[in-house]
Formats: sequence, structure tokens, C-alpha cells
Amino acid sequence: MRRMGLRAIYQKPRTTIPGDPSERFPCLVDLKQVTAVDQVWATDITYIPLQKGFLYLVAIVDLFSRNILSWKLSNSLDTEFCLEALEMALSGGRRPEIFHSDQGCQFTSGDYVARLKEEEIKISWSGRRRCYDNILVERLWRTVKYEEVYLRAYSDGWDAEISLARFLWRYCHVRPHSSLGGKTPNAVYTETELCNSRPGLTMSGAQAVQ
Repeated sequence: MRRMGLRAIYQKPRTTIPGDPSERFPCLVDLKQVTAVDQVWATDITYIPLQKGFLYLVAIVDLFSRNILSWKLSNSLDTEFCLEALEMALSGGRRPEIFHSDQGCQFTSGDYVARLKEEEIKISWSGRRRCYDNILVERLWRTVKYEEVYLRAYSDGWDAEISLARFLWRYCHVRPHSSLGGKTPNAVYTETELCNSRPGLTMSGAQAVQ
């Protein structure tokens, strides 16, 4: 069925619920202009099916290296778990120039926008109905779904979290990427960190997975 492109038709959980922000931000991301790590971080939410029900998965990705800086699972589409993922990504001590997301209510909320402004990070939003503005994270979701999620039937949230943690760790630390010259995302992301470190100064790495 997968080879023939046949799929069951049923309503899927909606992961992008438009917000009503008092302030709007343009899309600042041009993938051709992304030439270094920490230039652009991007985030998105997808759903993870379980044997009974589903969960929501949010991840924050460095677009140049494809490195997953943090991720969180939740059983509800609230802003809190997205903020927790943001704090995890920032806890490594590094900051992006631009932070990109869609216009879901979690990312357009006052708390989320305020946290990014507090770090003096430029905010970028995808245009309405323009999924290609965040295409690299969408490609990550496709990989996660077809190489991990759809091959398993998670019994519950714990099963999903443990299995996803293994897969995402391998994705960042073991799996070579042709677009990165055969290097892993984590290797490319930490190269800059190692080059910029000073003698006698220990620099903490970015958190790839929980």
C-alpha cells in the first residue's frame, strides 16, 4: 500500500491551531542563505499514534547541521511543553540568530514570543498555508514516521518516549547525512563549539535528546 500510495482516509489530529497574536513576524528564512550552525533554529509539532490514542511531539532543530537540539512529548497541545523544549535547547548555552516556526498558537503565544525576545533572537514565522517555509523539519517528521513510528505500535507514552529517544539519538550521533558530507548532525553542530573553545575552558554541548 505504501508503494502504491494508498492510505486510509480518516481525520488526523490537527497540530497547527492558528493563534491570534497582537504582533506578527515575517518569514526570515531562505535555506540558500543558511551557511552556519546557530544561524537558524526551527521548530514544529507532529502527532505520534499509540495503540490507544496519540501524543504530540515537538522538536527544535538547527537547520544547517540538522541536529535535534531538544524534543518533548505531550498528551495535549499546550504552550508549556513547547516552552520546555525551548528551555532545553537554550540550556546548552548557545543561541540562534533566527528562530523559525509556523503560526500555531503555541509559538505565537505571548509567553513564547517574550522568551525569544528576552534572548534577543529574531523571530520568523512561516506564511499561512506555506508548509515549505519549514520544509527541513517536515522532512525530519517524514523520516521519524516512516523509519520509526509506523514500524512500531507504541503501547503507551513510556514505550513511545524510550523508542523515540533511541531513534533520535542515532539520527543525530550515528546516521551520516549525504547533505553534510557524510558527517552526522551532532558532529557538524559540535565542530563549531570545539573550534571556538578556549584552552582550559569547558564548553557544554547542545542537548540532542532528553
